[in-house]
Amino acid sequence: MINFILWIIVGGLIGWIASMIMGTNQKQGTLSNILVGIVGAFLAGYVITPLFGTGTINQRDFSLPGLLTSLGGAVLLLAIVRLFTKNKDVQKT
Repeated sequence: MINFILWIIVGGLIGWIASMIMGTNQKQGTLSNILVGIVGAFLAGYVITPLFGTGTINQRDFSLPGLLTSLGGAVLLLAIVRLFTKNKDVQKT
């Protein structure tokens, strides 16, 4: 149970840091930050982990390389979301 709570907290922090890096912090709430952190770590598990051989928070790797890999996945996820939603923002103005 404690691993699940830790996973949620660390996922939220990673999502929050990724949203600050990508400049989407004003548009996201706490739940969005948690989802971005966890889904970004999942994405990193498929994309970044095979390249560097590190784990992610989804694999219960709370080491510095694991946290940085999860952060990279969260930033990658926000970049992909921005790529697909950028056209909608341009059409509104």
